[in-house]
Amino acid sequence: MSPPVLVAFVAGPAGPWQIDRCTTVVGEPLPRAERLAVLEGPQPAPADATWALRGSTSNPRYTNRAELNALGAVQPGLGRPQARCAALIPIRKTEAWWALAQDERRAILEETSRHIAIGMEYLPAVARRLHHSRELGEPFDFLTWFEYAPEHAAAFEELVARLRATAEWGFVDREVDLRLSQ
Repeated sequence: MSPPVLVAFVAGPAGPWQIDRCTTVVGEPLPRAERLAVLEGPQPAPADATWALRGSTSNPRYTNRAELNALGAVQPGLGRPQARCAALIPIRKTEAWWALAQDERRAILEETSRHIAIGMEYLPAVARRLHHSRELGEPFDFLTWFEYAPEHAAAFEELVARLRATAEWGFVDREVDLRLSQ
């Protein structure tokens, strides 16, 4: 496992990603911004940033060995030249979610909702990386980052719709969906 990476998603007037759409799914919205930069490492946000969300990569918390092996065999890396579309979906779960034991959360996540299995169906077309934010005192628990080629946009929409229809999403009390392009 690679060491954790601190990542800041910084919205404002500059950045390589154009924010095409920002939809509040549930809870409070994020302020409007035009561009997004993804900064890795302990870099300060620029003074003209509209907002910045921070998260860190971490060990896979809800996957078993077979799932890790399967993901490792097909999960593409980020930054592929053809992946000119992206999505940042910050999510906060309810206190009821966090009151559950980890094995109970795992049961909802995979045994009931099939979160990992559903995501596997869209690999390698959609690259993804999960960032944990709860322990950093951020306003969201998870920052989910996806990259994909324009021809896979419909598949990505299907993926998101399927995940939002699961029992797991009953525990989401704040979600914002940003769609981006280069």
